[in-house]
Amino acid sequence: MRRIVDPARAFEGLLTRSELLRRAGAAAAATASPYAFAGPLKFTSRSLKGDLSIVQWRHFVSDYDLWFDETWAANWGEQNDVQVSVDHVDYTQLPALAAAEAHAQRGHDVFGFLSPPAAYEDQVIDHASIIGEIERQVGPYSDLGMKSTYNPRTKRYFGVSDNYVPAPVLWRHDLWNSIGESPATWDHVRSAAPKLKELGNPIGIGQSNDSDSNVALLGMLMCFGVSVQDESNAFAFDVRNAVQAVQLMADIYASGEDDRIFNWNAASNNEFLFSGTCSMIINAISAVRTAEEIQLPFVNDLWIWPAPAGPGGRMGLGQATGVYSIWRFAKHKDAAERFIADLCANYQQATLASQLFNFPSFPGVFPDNQIYKAAASDTHPPQGKYTILATVASRYTRSAGYPGYFNAAVNETLSRFLIPQMFAEVSQGKMSAAESVRATALELRQIWDRWKAAGRI
Repeated sequence: MRRIVDPARAFEGLLTRSELLRRAGAAAAATASPYAFAGPLKFTSRSLKGDLSIVQWRHFVSDYDLWFDETWAANWGEQNDVQVSVDHVDYTQLPALAAAEAHAQRGHDVFGFLSPPAAYEDQVIDHASIIGEIERQVGPYSDLGMKSTYNPRTKRYFGVSDNYVPAPVLWRHDLWNSIGESPATWDHVRSAAPKLKELGNPIGIGQSNDSDSNVALLGMLMCFGVSVQDESNAFAFDVRNAVQAVQLMADIYASGEDDRIFNWNAASNNEFLFSGTCSMIINAISAVRTAEEIQLPFVNDLWIWPAPAGPGGRMGLGQATGVYSIWRFAKHKDAAERFIADLCANYQQATLASQLFNFPSFPGVFPDNQIYKAAASDTHPPQGKYTILATVASRYTRSAGYPGYFNAAVNETLSRFLIPQMFAEVSQGKMSAAESVRATALELRQIWDRWKAAGRI
């Protein structure tokens, strides 16, 4: 049964776990024919009778939650004689809930994170056996998935990534075409910005303390050959190229954006796009799906492209990386392990239920050519516009720790929003690009040194 959790009261509920499960009620009855789960799994010989509690984010594609709760979880629970309860939390509240559960040492059996939970490595089981079971059935873990959940220093998996979410450019083809431009490169974006703003159609790339700004700006840095670490997870921040990227974004702001970008929140870029005045954002495709659902008049002119190319190539950060982790204090670890393994081994169903929002972290379960065909079959005009997602996902989407592993230092960098602050200081005229980049590089180095001393990277 699906529940919507109020994060403000979540900790109170965690202290009385039995009451939480009682209120959750029985799992919804199956609404479709049972799925043929792949197997046998290594857990088959064990009794899975009992309860399983899961918490995850409230999906932007509402039909996905209905599918997950009332079809997938209900059918799985029926087949395995397990009562499954699924609680849904707004994604901005997941970090607070995770902290509350870890502090209380009680809560859900399975926690569905939207960002790799490297900070909780000591609080969760090693998920290596689950990953091995999934790979046995569908083939290798993706590089993005592996590097988002594995710590090479401790040789432990702190979760299993079921999916990642590409964050392409969503742009108004009619507006850009009217000035003879396209967001093909970051130089093109800078050139087009003043012309679009003069038409009353500014660009919307946030420079605030929110996750969308993290995604857009760290992805832009990658297009300029800038990462926060190297392949071995050692601190590596190319100051010269970072200065170039930060100055270019300051130019885009000055000529083609407005002050709203400094107060960006989780809903801002979608709302800006829906207003009809915005010419471009960087976001997951949920914005386009919503525009289709509410039939906005310009929806047929919303195009999807990979990130603009820069001197370092064309790359984009994943909007989110879904990771399921099982707490050490979970009461039903066997059922939790099997649930995650079965879900990931059958993830084609989840990708389709999400309307191509969630891409599988085990690519063998839904190969690119099959995803391309599924995208091409979408009937929303212009037909075939979603086919680019197969390329965006497999060729251009990177994890925040690229080219290394997502770790506690990367997590701290994102949670403190150091990258958006670096850009905003320049766009707001508080520092030069060189000053802001040097100050940020110093702070980042201290973070990496601290976590290295702690034995985490």
